[in-house]
Amino acid sequence: MTAPSEVLLSRADWVILITYLLAVAAIGLIASRRVKDTSHFFLGSRGFNKWIMIAQSFGNGTHADMPVSLAGAVYVDGVPGIWYQWKNLFATPFYWMIAPFFRRARRTTTAEILEDRYGSWMGTVYTGFALAFFVIGMAGMLKGAGKVIGQALGAAIPVNAIVVAMTLVFVLYSFVGGLVATAWTEVLQGMLIIVLSFLVIPMGWSLIGGLEGLRSTLGDNRLSLIAPEGIGPWFVFVLTINGLIGIVAQPHIAATVGTGRSEQACREGMLYGNTVKRFCTIGWALIGLLTAALVAKGTFGVTHLQDPEDTFGFACRHLLFPGGVGLLLASLLATNMAGCSAFMVDSGALFTRSFYQKFLVRGRSDRHYLWVGRISGVAIVATSALYAVFFIDRVLNTFLLTETMATYVGVTIFGGVMWPRATRWGALAAIVVAMATNFAVYSMRGERLDQWQPDAFLIALGAGVAAFVVVSLATPAEQQKRLDFFYGNLQTPVGGKPVPSREPGLDAAANGDQLLFVNLPQLRKGAAGLGFLRAYRTDVRGFAVGWALVAVLIGSAWLIFSVL
Repeated sequence: MTAPSEVLLSRADWVILITYLLAVAAIGLIASRRVKDTSHFFLGSRGFNKWIMIAQSFGNGTHADMPVSLAGAVYVDGVPGIWYQWKNLFATPFYWMIAPFFRRARRTTTAEILEDRYGSWMGTVYTGFALAFFVIGMAGMLKGAGKVIGQALGAAIPVNAIVVAMTLVFVLYSFVGGLVATAWTEVLQGMLIIVLSFLVIPMGWSLIGGLEGLRSTLGDNRLSLIAPEGIGPWFVFVLTINGLIGIVAQPHIAATVGTGRSEQACREGMLYGNTVKRFCTIGWALIGLLTAALVAKGTFGVTHLQDPEDTFGFACRHLLFPGGVGLLLASLLATNMAGCSAFMVDSGALFTRSFYQKFLVRGRSDRHYLWVGRISGVAIVATSALYAVFFIDRVLNTFLLTETMATYVGVTIFGGVMWPRATRWGALAAIVVAMATNFAVYSMRGERLDQWQPDAFLIALGAGVAAFVVVSLATPAEQQKRLDFFYGNLQTPVGGKPVPSREPGLDAAANGDQLLFVNLPQLRKGAAGLGFLRAYRTDVRGFAVGWALVAVLIGSAWLIFSVL
């Protein structure tokens, strides 16, 4: 495939780009005037309403690497490739029940939550994992956006040069504005990415002859949601386990989900924000199919894409109208700036709270720690840019690597909530054994360490869970005082009357606010004698709504790929 040698942007493209950059600069400057302390910089003072929470969950969960990796997967595997992003689809209803956990924990970072449960040094262990997660995750975002922008500009600018330029832009605005600037930018980028996800489709639909054209060019098997081989039900089931366990350990989730002004805002933000993302995934899959058909037909004189992850950018470059490429670039910048800046702020908070303030410099002013958070965030971003430039081959593998690492750590959080006998030594054993097993399997197979296969994942997860249980039973139980504090928080709604340890709160049960996630091993006791449906009313209602949304999404995808 030959590429143009110069960047061709219309006047409309430049207008859209410049307008967007000015809008983002204004958001950062306005937000910076309100940032006075670490609480505001790291958590927005926990004052976001449900609409900001929805936008924040969508923005933090939707990055430029996702349409890149998903469209590339569908280009190769057909519609079944959608499950690489829909791996959390069947986990989404559970988000309604998980979200209040982060609000009730009353902590800035997940590291602090683990400290409450297991003790100080487990927070340090988690900090090490979380910083690695942020570095690899941001690198994947940068590389993904770089690939799309490079293709949209005709491959005239090297991908790694685009990575460096994007890094400089988002660092500047998030450095001053913190999570407030990030959250408000996510409102803007949320609207743009939704438009982007579906804008290209009608432009190419007639060129490939609609659904019949897709069928005749690609075959019916590539238009089925489930392939008879490869990405089948078992593959999807294992991906779901990966997503459900891992979501609680992803280090940005505490700030993304726990910053609502109420538990209800946190619930709605996590459930509905991620549902919008699942809907956009259908658009990304359609773009992958369109590109596969266009390339198969040689429509633009191209019969093969050397890198499948060029799919998204290739479609946008050839199908968008004048001004559309500018919208594409603005949307990608918005996505990356919001997602990466959130990671930058979260990583700065994690380093400052869980390492610098604890071990290096204590007793300084809040303003001192605010600046440490900003500077450490920049340093972590610089490391991510280097990782993107020198180590990433496939963006999809990078995405799955971070999600899988989080799952192995998630065992310690799920287990720590549901099993009081779990100990810090069991938690440490679970993380070390699971990750060591995972990388050992791929090393013995002679594959890259960022590969993902369901059998290797289950072997490593099983080894981690076994180590968690065996070592916890073989080591002394955690101090009762620590357990009382941890479980007491989780049993107490924000603003409610504190309750001792794992004893269920009668007021929470009477209001229907008992948490299924927290009381799963003691559902009957948690109901406090008031009946299951009454005590867990809020959880049950939202859980049902979540499954209804899943059914709507699957039905919509089936109609689009099979009927329309």
